[in-house]
Amino acid sequence: MPVTPGHLLLPLARTAITRALGHDSGLSAGDAAWLHAPGAAFVSLIRDGQLRGRRGSLDAVRPLRDDVMANAVAAALHDPCFGPLQPGELEDTLIEISLLSPPESLDASSEDAALAAIRAGVDGLALRYGHHHGIFLPEAWAGHADPADFLAHLKYRAGLPPDFWDPAIELRRYSVTCWREAER
Repeated sequence: MPVTPGHLLLPLARTAITRALGHDSGLSAGDAAWLHAPGAAFVSLIRDGQLRGRRGSLDAVRPLRDDVMANAVAAALHDPCFGPLQPGELEDTLIEISLLSPPESLDASSEDAALAAIRAGVDGLALRYGHHHGIFLPEAWAGHADPADFLAHLKYRAGLPPDFWDPAIELRRYSVTCWREAER
């Protein structure tokens, strides 16, 4: 079986969380040259089929290895939507890594232009308008019927009215490649 990036990234994330919880994982995450190149990833924690934590980076500003480790610890201990993961929860928690492509700016001169550029079911989106910002991973398409609905919910998530538009909105899209641990 060929070794995928997930074979290195998933143990790396689990090791980082285990160490942050004060234990030795006993895992060896391995190494590869591409782990030392800049990369951006989201780390999601799933427990009992439900999201238990998620943190990530949209821009590749540090080595991928460091990004995955930092986001794994942040998802486990510092996600403001969840309390810190307890050591006894980790064993039953699945880790998912979403490796992001470099973001691509979209034409936001009008909402129609933005909607025409969004690839339904494919794109993740990042929206910024002043101090408002929101991010949807591509998996968020599961809960939305079309690009207009997806974008309206992203605006709402960013703290803006769903029907709001201003040409000063910054909108970027990206794609992801995901790996998830097997059921434990």
